[in-house]
Amino acid sequence: ERQWAMFAHLSALAGGLLTSAIGGWGFFLGPLVIWLMKKDTMPFVADQAREALNFNITVSAIFLVLLILSFVTLGIGLIITLPIMLIVGIAALVFIIIAAMKANEGIAYRYPFAVRIIK
Repeated sequence: ERQWAMFAHLSALAGGLLTSAIGGWGFFLGPLVIWLMKKDTMPFVADQAREALNFNITVSAIFLVLLILSFVTLGIGLIITLPIMLIVGIAALVFIIIAAMKANEGIAYRYPFAVRIIK
């Protein structure tokens, strides 16, 4: 179960890399697939996959809002949104790695700043 929980967190990175050609919006696909597969059989994996899913939906929503802000300001907002996107992206990477390490140790990890949509 610990390895599946770790994969639930790391699958967000894989999903982002695999969909990078279309903007990298697949961060939530890996945790979603693992959650749907394991939610009835492995409670720890289901909890961690749900946590990873909620976090990556939150991060994707932040990126979407920043992208819309960039378009609304006709590109002038990129001065503000690009550094924020960089900071959010690096923070997400760090939190995902920490979560994967904790899950591999058997510790349930809770992401900070995650909106828990899926319960």
